[in-house]
Amino acid sequence: MILRPIDRETLRHEFTTASPFRFVRIEPFLDRAFAEEVAASYPTFERATAHGRVFRTVNERMKVQITDPTLFPEPVRRLHEVLASPAFIDDLSTITGIPGLLADEQLEGGGMHVTGPGGRLDVHLDFNYLEARKLHRRVNLLLYLNPTWQDRWGGHLELWDREMRRCERRFAPLLNRCLVVETTNVSFHGVTPVTPDAPLPRRSFAAYYYTREAPADVAAPVSSTMFRARPEEWVRAWVLMPGERIQRQLGMGLRRITRTARRFLGRS
Repeated sequence: MILRPIDRETLRHEFTTASPFRFVRIEPFLDRAFAEEVAASYPTFERATAHGRVFRTVNERMKVQITDPTLFPEPVRRLHEVLASPAFIDDLSTITGIPGLLADEQLEGGGMHVTGPGGRLDVHLDFNYLEARKLHRRVNLLLYLNPTWQDRWGGHLELWDREMRRCERRFAPLLNRCLVVETTNVSFHGVTPVTPDAPLPRRSFAAYYYTREAPADVAAPVSSTMFRARPEEWVRAWVLMPGERIQRQLGMGLRRITRTARRFLGRS
């Protein structure tokens, strides 16, 4: 057995009535022995950097994302398969009330996440539309895989109100704790920074689910992640984040100029 039996109707009620937006905590999510097996199979932060994408931005740093299932350890591959199975997706549709959910076979943005000491993921809205595949992102599943974790190490998942004035819920990334969160234009969430002295990386697995039909209550699709500073992070809001946006725009402009020059020289 991999997944523990779940009470779909109870979870559906909790999901529907949750605040600040629709979500539900499922705990324990996996069979305990299997959860420990998955956690033990995760690489160190240093080894993960050799196989995944490493984030080094102002808003997201010291985090490695491995999305290629061929690189997953065998227990993680089994986890990925069960989370994409028709039986589990049927459970998820019942819990969320969203019909026609589809697992993402490409795990875009999902898969294995390993955040090292000093890492962070600021409060944000997730992208909710894949233009290339015409898919609408509707649900995030976040599974935590840390057998040992102390509050003082940070790394807590935060759920914020739609005005970004206060954090309403906070969850430590404890082993076998699963959060199912609806992806909307107001589902602000983030992770508190992992302290530099944390002796272990923060480990999790993320799976995202889509529909071909657009949700009725989303005014406009969000095609890229939108970060927000917490109320007390005024330096981040007014200096660091604008500075990175300017740097990114300058880099894009320089790349366009370079491509144009190469095409011109190629025709000369």
